[in-house]
Amino acid sequence: MLLQTNRQSLQSPLKTLRVLVVHLLLTHSCKGNLNSNIVSGQSQLIGSSQPIVATVGDDIILPCHLEPAMDVAAMTLEWTRSDMDSIFVHLCRAGQDVIHVKHPSYKGRTSLFTDELKQGNISLKLSKVKLSDGGKYKCNIPKLNTQSFDELFVASGAVCSPVISIADVDRDRGGVVLQCESKGWHPQPEVFWLDGEGNLLSAGPTETVRGPDDLYTVSSRVTVEKRHNNNFTCRVQQNNINQIRETHIIVSDDFFKVQSSSSPVTVGLVVCIVLIVAAAVFFFGWKWRQNMIKTKRSHRDETEGGSKNVSKSNDTQTQPLNAAGTEGETVYPTVSAENKIKVLQDKVNKLLDEKKSLDTKKNELEEQLRNEEQRRINAETEVETLKEQLEKKNKERDTSPASQSSTTEPDSTQEGRDVSSSDMSNQASS
Repeated sequence: MLLQTNRQSLQSPLKTLRVLVVHLLLTHSCKGNLNSNIVSGQSQLIGSSQPIVATVGDDIILPCHLEPAMDVAAMTLEWTRSDMDSIFVHLCRAGQDVIHVKHPSYKGRTSLFTDELKQGNISLKLSKVKLSDGGKYKCNIPKLNTQSFDELFVASGAVCSPVISIADVDRDRGGVVLQCESKGWHPQPEVFWLDGEGNLLSAGPTETVRGPDDLYTVSSRVTVEKRHNNNFTCRVQQNNINQIRETHIIVSDDFFKVQSSSSPVTVGLVVCIVLIVAAAVFFFGWKWRQNMIKTKRSHRDETEGGSKNVSKSNDTQTQPLNAAGTEGETVYPTVSAENKIKVLQDKVNKLLDEKKSLDTKKNELEEQLRNEEQRRINAETEVETLKEQLEKKNKERDTSPASQSSTTEPDSTQEGRDVSSSDMSNQASS
């Protein structure tokens, strides 16, 4: 009993010591992890969460700052762009700008807010923005091993509104082909066609041309059919810079009437040709069958009676024979059938000639309609111009001093005329 109690008394202090050692080790590791988390938390660079949109010639700021704030005035601060490899947009070491490693296109156009470096603000100011400045920028502090990104979109200030024109007439669908073109875009935009209710129309692929000034010209075509208002819209938009331009057009019903009036004539001609060919085939088939029946009957009669066959053979010597040696009268249906085929071919050719002449007249009518529409548009434009000139002249006349003075002089002038006329009458009476 005594030995067991001694062992128990020795084991209890050992267990207590083990618990204390494990507790101390855990506490030390937790503190170390906590300190590392605090240090990493002080080294987070924050940039812009939304793309930055600028217009050519603007001065902008690419935001970048530390959270929580700390003094970075003595550190190396780097600004780079993803498509420029290792060339710097801006480099600052211990508060001094390093110019010889900067990209040539950014020289004299970038700067930091030196007074705010102690608060952890390393935002970059970019002056006189160019189209080539668009891209993804990286803000970096190598010592803290932290970085952030800003994306810049540069829009041109010379975007032109879309121009819609009638490019062609679709004879197959009875519609009109519209073309839309817009110039001066950057970045590359998208083109959409809408009807009068705002519904998207199915259009062909957009053609894009990039000019030497890095500006894009886009064009698109769509085939439209007649609607109750014939109102169509071409919309050009750039989602990244939230820029939209659109133009509306109302197509005259005359462009659609040309197609609807010409299509029944063409369909009628095709139906007539098909019916004529079908009738000719049926007629030749029936005639061939009748000839076959006659040939079989004559052959049967020759085999049934001897005397009749002899007389028939004598008679056939005086009658014309065909190449097969049958009676001459069987030749005439063949000759008449060939003549009829020729007549039918002549009729078909005549119908085709008439169709060609109708197509020619139709094209002439279309050309006349287009010319008339263009004359009407030109006349309306001239009328509007004359109205504006007339209104301008009326305003100038109303505001000129001569017109004001002329309104006050008629009374005296009229009195002078009355006096002179009375004097002349007195002299005539004397």
